[in-house]
Amino acid sequence: MGTPTPLRSPRPRRRSAPGPPRPLRPRHSVALTLVTALALLYSLVPLVWLLVNATKGQESLLNSFGLWFGSDFALLDNIAATLTYDDGVFVRWLLNTVLYVVLGAGGATLLAMLGGYALAKFDFPGRRAVFAVVLGAAAVPGTALAVPTFLMFSQMGLTNTPWSVIAPSLISPFGLYLMWIFATQAVPTELMEAARIDGSGEIRTFFTVALPLLAPGTATVLLFTMVATWNNYFLPLIMIRDPDWFPLTVGLNSWNAQAETVGGEPVFHLVITGSLLTIVPLIAAFLMLQRYWRSGLTAGSLKG
Repeated sequence: MGTPTPLRSPRPRRRSAPGPPRPLRPRHSVALTLVTALALLYSLVPLVWLLVNATKGQESLLNSFGLWFGSDFALLDNIAATLTYDDGVFVRWLLNTVLYVVLGAGGATLLAMLGGYALAKFDFPGRRAVFAVVLGAAAVPGTALAVPTFLMFSQMGLTNTPWSVIAPSLISPFGLYLMWIFATQAVPTELMEAARIDGSGEIRTFFTVALPLLAPGTATVLLFTMVATWNNYFLPLIMIRDPDWFPLTVGLNSWNAQAETVGGEPVFHLVITGSLLTIVPLIAAFLMLQRYWRSGLTAGSLKG
């Protein structure tokens, strides 16, 4: 008899390496999609109406369908007429609005950034009281403060001057509250302590450490204050009587009132074209500042 052959254990099967997990497919909600589409349509229809009617002349504007182009394309002629009408007063109103935005909205953003950072990172007596005052001020609508502000500025002799619009625009309780909350989360206390240990003063720490981290919040507050100042109507209406200091909102409304009076010059096409030109700077500002939301969250932490 031959030597028995030893039994060989079966070779273990090689298990294939586990692959990457399959990404979960997002669930699509039909109701949410419809609501979003309706909101988008609600937002775009006025813009489409404004763009379409800005291409029409005065006669075509009155005799054609509002959401479709007329027989003539007069956009360039309307723009030229808007900029030169009444000795170019529209350009004056545009410069006034830019002045109010640069000084008012820019100053409000700077004060909100400094105040929010200080309230978020420094402890001092009365901090909770300041928080309550800021929340209360943010809940009060601006129109409710317009008349008291007018009476106060009237006693100071500042009505009918640019300061009557710029000074109230410097205060933004909502912007201060937003920067307060954002600075609490965006600026780590450990990072500030490390800078202080390295010998950095408070001012240098703010500009080199905190300021880059506050860029997304600052851009958000700047957009809020800029849009609020650019579209401000009621405050300049009661503060300013001189048409040379009107912003675009009050100036275009005066054109519209002029066109609606009996025997008034028909300038509806100029009002519509001026309204279209008014929103162009806001769209440009949104496009320029959107990059801070994408890259600003980590820009400060990556700098040595």
